[in-house]
Amino acid sequence: MLEITALQIAMVFVGVGIGLIFGALPGLTATMAVACFLPFTYAYDLATSLYLLIGLYVGGINGGLIPSILINIPGTPSSICTVFDGYPMARRGEAVRALRIAITSSLIGGVIGLICLWLFAPPLARLALSFSAVEKFLIILFALSIVAALSKGNMITGVFMGFLGVLVSLVGAFADNNTMRMVPGFLRVELRGGIPLLPVIIGLFAFVQMMEEAEKGMKDEKFSLDLQHQTKNFSIRDFADQKINTLRSGLLGVFIGVLPGIGGSAASLLSYSQSKNFSKHPEQYGTGYPGGVIASETANSGMIGGALVPVLSLGIPGDSTTAVMMGAFMLQGVQLGPLFLSNHISLWRSILIAVLIATIIMFIIMFYPIKYISKIIQIPKNRIYPAVILLCTIGAFTSRNGNMFDVWITVVFGICGYIFTKLKLPVVPFLIGFILGGDLEKYFVDSIKGSGGSLLPFFTRPMAWVIWFLILLSIGWAIYDNIRTKKGNRLNLNKAIQ
Repeated sequence: MLEITALQIAMVFVGVGIGLIFGALPGLTATMAVACFLPFTYAYDLATSLYLLIGLYVGGINGGLIPSILINIPGTPSSICTVFDGYPMARRGEAVRALRIAITSSLIGGVIGLICLWLFAPPLARLALSFSAVEKFLIILFALSIVAALSKGNMITGVFMGFLGVLVSLVGAFADNNTMRMVPGFLRVELRGGIPLLPVIIGLFAFVQMMEEAEKGMKDEKFSLDLQHQTKNFSIRDFADQKINTLRSGLLGVFIGVLPGIGGSAASLLSYSQSKNFSKHPEQYGTGYPGGVIASETANSGMIGGALVPVLSLGIPGDSTTAVMMGAFMLQGVQLGPLFLSNHISLWRSILIAVLIATIIMFIIMFYPIKYISKIIQIPKNRIYPAVILLCTIGAFTSRNGNMFDVWITVVFGICGYIFTKLKLPVVPFLIGFILGGDLEKYFVDSIKGSGGSLLPFFTRPMAWVIWFLILLSIGWAIYDNIRTKKGNRLNLNKAIQ
């Protein structure tokens, strides 16, 4: 029987609360919240740590709805479509109604995502247990083809960044013969075991954001909407004619979450567009229609459960936040993948319970005192951001028991990430390539050893054919979508010129 301790409940409560702050403050994200607090997991066992991280994830994703509705700025990328109808509702005196519709939608989406996680992760893991090193290599290659090819209009750039991440992950000693690769002589000791994951995560997702905000000057927007006098209150009847929209949006969010590397913004956009296409009143979308808020927020919460499916069953991150969360498992020596669910049953159950508790706590914290919670967006950035930088520095320093070299790695990758953003190079494909690169090499080498140096098993095994078909399908769709996006951009440019 699984026991839930008071400490674990406190951890998820603290995680949701801090996550809400990160999600509600434009410029901070759920990924940054998890990256900043990842070093704190050293002090606890993995189960307790996951309560904190999942709380941060759930709180960070849902906190983004507050600025989206109140000040027309998406708090997180996953709340981008909440702006379209949430802010018009707020402007006509329905801010609290819009907030409570969004919060209730997040609760429903979270439950849908949890049910799908519970149903789909175990059978997917059982299927993966029959995979040899060949299939495992091809699965990772498939994940990289999806991740890298989803940079709309910049397919080649996405492919380049994904495999650049793989290349960087190979820095260090080759396991089979202990040969050092891509390491200058004066760093042979520090990089013998490769580049550590945690400083890379903190650099790419926390330091980069801090530098971008510093560049903007951290100007504080004024919060001016009146939440005390509302023209229309929330009612459960707001969902009366939105049942199909709610269910469809939640399932779409799960589907997008399962696909590696796509992220919450795609879930929100796809759900919103489908909701509008199937609506009897498409003309009302964008004018303050509750269905638009429901579609966006149900989808981005459903994505949370979906994104955890490939992480736990295949060891492949579903989005940038779950990629960071994988670091917690790696830091504590737990291998994610097909054997995880069967070897760590209690931990699997803890994850399910943590997601459920975090979703419920998120609803309780936000729904009733939302008028007061909304004041989070008034916290001055010039006070909270220095604290975030301090957390990042301490986290990097303590990641390997007080190693200053890791702080320098954080700074270097922070600068690299900042350059990536200036050159419009996607960071997520790079990170996921970095995380999966070691396994990609390991399974390729194991496959070659098992076949005596032959490449035939990559093309003769029946399951390999299926995965190759998926890889080719992914690449084919990416090429088609890349061409279509470029044509659309050219048409828009011509219209603008005319």
